[in-house]
Amino acid sequence: MSASLPVRRRRLVLGTCCLSLFIASLDNTVLQIALPSLRRELAAPLSGLQWTIDAYTLVLASSFMAAGALADRFGRRRVFMIGLGVFTAGSLLCSLAPTLTTLIVFRMVQAIGGAMLTPVAMSIVTDTFRDPAERARAIGVWAAVVGLAMATGPLLGGLLVDAAGWRSIFWINLPIGLLALTLTWRFVPESRAGTPRRADPAGQLLVFALLAVLTYTIIQAPDRGLWSARTLWLADLAIALLITLIWHERRRDQPLIELRLFRSPPFTGAVVIVLAGFGTLTGFLFLNTLYLQDVRHLDALHAGLWLMPMAVMTFLAGPLSGHLLARHGPRVPLLVAGTGITTSGILFAFDGQAHALSLMLGCAVYGLGFGCVNAPTIHTAVSGMPTSRAAVASSLVSTFRQTGGALGVAVVGSVLATRLTNTGDVHADTYLDAARPTWWIITGSGIAILTIAQLTTRRPHPPTTTAPPATGRSATNQRPLPHNEPTQR
Repeated sequence: MSASLPVRRRRLVLGTCCLSLFIASLDNTVLQIALPSLRRELAAPLSGLQWTIDAYTLVLASSFMAAGALADRFGRRRVFMIGLGVFTAGSLLCSLAPTLTTLIVFRMVQAIGGAMLTPVAMSIVTDTFRDPAERARAIGVWAAVVGLAMATGPLLGGLLVDAAGWRSIFWINLPIGLLALTLTWRFVPESRAGTPRRADPAGQLLVFALLAVLTYTIIQAPDRGLWSARTLWLADLAIALLITLIWHERRRDQPLIELRLFRSPPFTGAVVIVLAGFGTLTGFLFLNTLYLQDVRHLDALHAGLWLMPMAVMTFLAGPLSGHLLARHGPRVPLLVAGTGITTSGILFAFDGQAHALSLMLGCAVYGLGFGCVNAPTIHTAVSGMPTSRAAVASSLVSTFRQTGGALGVAVVGSVLATRLTNTGDVHADTYLDAARPTWWIITGSGIAILTIAQLTTRRPHPPTTTAPPATGRSATNQRPLPHNEPTQR
């Protein structure tokens, strides 16, 4: 059993799983820095750039829960290895894409493999580290990997794009994916849930349709018109799909989305914070990448260097948030997260992009805030589930993470396109004025994180020398599950 693994083996398992998160996180970071180069070579409009990101995140978001259920039934190690193989092959296909359309299709193939990585790897980690304090530290390392990917992504992406073009950004996934595949085969033990859930293909289809229609509606609104008949019809369709999904899931004994979990305020707060936090991340990168390369006319490498303060602070904030989480519970790191994102949004709303010092300061403050999002939200959601449902909990959190990322790019890109003099013309002299409403949206997301953290987490208690009672639940200020949630036997 994974619980009896020696310390060295557990660390190898954690390191192997973190490699999957690294390439999945690096992929979007590197792609963001390559967007202007990709746009020029493939003649992609602004909406096309949005779809190169959102095609990937949409498939991820709609497939995470199914991947978690497959891992519970057929084995987490097995599904994880399949995911690594598909993701690596998809990366190779993306590097060979001849057109924007084929690139978007290959990004979807890549996402099918990616959906088997992050949530399944998290369930492996939570099954390997059973002690609450040890698990909190492991999740802190996990969160720091996001920062590491961001710290290397802008600079590495800039080097690759300047040296060999945007296609080279997908090459970096090949050796890392093969290394992770080898380490998984060698060191990761097999595990599965005792009572895996039945498949829910109708629910899976409804989730994908809902996210696709919602994202398409937002991205196409600048071209069609916000109040056009087509936009309103698509919005009505998205609402109808949401109602149908809820109705369908409530009728199933083993639903794809366990709606009863949302009766727990900490769990609901965690997934909403993930949605808001990762929405600001993709919007932040999208805005700054276009500004630095298409308005300031920097090359990809120098644009990556300007984003380094954000990346470095995100990397440093990961372990810090894990320490704060283990010592004080989720409230303190979440308050830091909300404060950093809000402060950065306000700074950029007042033309912070236009001045070198404020641009660097805003990036650093945002990095501190975003770096404190991952660990407390993952820990809150996963600790609120029995160990046998670790894949379900982590896949649901991952779904909201990717949904937030897709909506962040869609909303920010559409607002920017609507405000520019010529739709999609990021060279316009009015760029800073056009971007201002998007920064207020990011500010509002930061305020939402602050508010939800206050409402759904308990106040931290001073640390004591008395050990907490031995239970199967985390001792970091978690509230109990809803009364009808199954417990670990």
